[in-house]
Amino acid sequence: MPARLVRPSDTERPTWAVYEYEHYLGTVHARPDGDGLWHVQSAAEQCRSLDDAVRVLRRPPSWLRQRQQVARWARAVLADPALLVIDVQTAGLGAQAWAVQIAAMDGKGRTLVNELLDPREPITAAASELHGITCSHVARAPRFADVLPELTGVLAGRRCVAYNARFDYGVLARELLRQHADVSSVRAWLGRSRWEDAMGPAAVAKGLWSADRSQYRRQRLGGRYDAADKCRALLGRLHHLAE
Repeated sequence: MPARLVRPSDTERPTWAVYEYEHYLGTVHARPDGDGLWHVQSAAEQCRSLDDAVRVLRRPPSWLRQRQQVARWARAVLADPALLVIDVQTAGLGAQAWAVQIAAMDGKGRTLVNELLDPREPITAAASELHGITCSHVARAPRFADVLPELTGVLAGRRCVAYNARFDYGVLARELLRQHADVSSVRAWLGRSRWEDAMGPAAVAKGLWSADRSQYRRQRLGGRYDAADKCRALLGRLHHLAE
C-alpha cells in the first residue's frame, strides 16, 4: 500500500505532506544544511531515509502503549538476577550451520562463556566475511561436546535473552541432537532455561511500521559479528529499551 507524497507549493526546501488514501498522516522534510536526515515534524524524530520517515507516520495508535510495555519488560529483564544474554556465531549462513563461537554474559556484563568451537565442517567464506573466524582459527578449538558440561552449568535455571533467539536456540538444539540423537533429552536440556527474544521488543521500541507486513520493521543489533561483542551490544540495547 504506497503512501502518496504531496509537495507544498509555499516552500522551497524538500518538504512532503504524506497521505494514505485521502488521510493525512503528517509532514516530513529534509534540512537545507544537508545533514542527510529526514525530520518527522509531528513526532519530532529524525530518520535516515524517507521510507523510514513514512513508517514513523504510519505507526498504529497503540504504539505508545506498546513502547511502554517494552520498557517495563526490559526493566524486569535487567532486574532479574537469572538474566543471561547469549549469542552464537555459525560456520555458515544457512539454516543448518553449526556453531563456531558461543558467548554468554550475566546482567552485569561479566563474561561467563566465550568459546571458539571446531564445527567439524568447513567455515564458508560468507560466514568468515561476517565474523572473521576461519578454519585456521578453530583448528585446535574444542568441539561442542567438549564445552557442553560448562554450558550446562551456565545455562541451567537462567533467563536466556538473545537477539533473534529462534536462531541461537535452534543452533544449540541442532548441536545437542548431534550429540544425543534423542529429542526428549534435547528438550529436557533446553527446558532447564527460559528463552526470550529481544528483537521483537526492539522493533516495537523503534516503531517503524511496515504497512505491507502489518508489523514493526526489524532493527539490526549493531556491533561486530563476534559473539561476545554481540552480547555486550544486547545488554546495551536492553538498557536503552528500559529507558
